[in-house]
Amino acid sequence: MIAIKSAREIEIMAQAGRILADTLALVASRTEPGVSTADLDAIAETFICRHLGATPSFKGLYDFPATLCTSINNEIVHGIPSPERILREGDVISVDCGVCLEGLHADSAVTLPVGTVSPEARRLLQVTQDALDAGITAAIQGNHVGDVGHAVQRVVERAGYSVVRELVGHGIGTSFHEEPQIPNYGKPRRGPRLMPGMTLAIEPMVNLGLPQIRTLDDKWTVVTADGSLSAHFEHTVVVQPDGPRVLTPAPVSAEA
Repeated sequence: MIAIKSAREIEIMAQAGRILADTLALVASRTEPGVSTADLDAIAETFICRHLGATPSFKGLYDFPATLCTSINNEIVHGIPSPERILREGDVISVDCGVCLEGLHADSAVTLPVGTVSPEARRLLQVTQDALDAGITAAIQGNHVGDVGHAVQRVVERAGYSVVRELVGHGIGTSFHEEPQIPNYGKPRRGPRLMPGMTLAIEPMVNLGLPQIRTLDDKWTVVTADGSLSAHFEHTVVVQPDGPRVLTPAPVSAEA
C-alpha cells in the first residue's frame, strides 16, 4: 500500500532532508585523493549525530554496517566504507546516505569526482544528474510512476548510456523502503498514479557501458558486469498539487 504523508510528516522529512543535504555537502568538501571511504563515513556519522534526534538511516538497516554507501568507479551502489579503500586522483565515488528524524526518513545520493577526472567521467556525471532532474520534473500530480522512469530513461539513452534495471527507486517515509517502486525506465501513463502527499526517492543509476550488474562476495557491493563506470544521483521528493518539492536540496554551504 502506498502511504500518503500528512503535512506534519512532510515537514519532518524536510528537516531530515536538510540535515542530509548538509551531510553530503560536507562529505563532498572532504572528498579528495588520499582520503579513505572510512574517513568519509566517520565524518558523515559524526555530523548527523550532532543534530538532536537525528540518526543515520543506513547503519543497521538490513544489517548494513555503515552510515554511508561509498561506491567507487564501476561500483554502482552499496559499497561498504573501509580504511583500506583510499580515493585516488581520477576516481568517481557515489556517496549515498539516509537520515532518520522522529521516525521518518530522507534519502539522497551524489556521485563526486575525486580531483581531476576524465571528460568521459564528467559527462557521465552530468547526464545522470540531468536524468534525475528529468525524473523529478515528471513527478507531478496525475502522472504515473512510468512517467518518471520514462523521463529518466530518455535522457540516459539519448546520451548513449544505459540504466540499471534490477535496482530501483522507492517510496520512503516511516519505513526506509516503501511502495511504490520507481524504476529508471518505463512507459508513460503506466504504474501507480502520483498523488499529493506521496514521498519518493528517485535515483537514477547509470552505466557508461552495458546495463548488466553483479554483486560482489561481500553480498552488498553491486558493480557493472562489464567493468564500466557508473554514476548515481538521488533526491527525496514529495508530490504536491503545485509541483514536486525536493526534500533533500543541495545547501548553500555546510560547516563541520
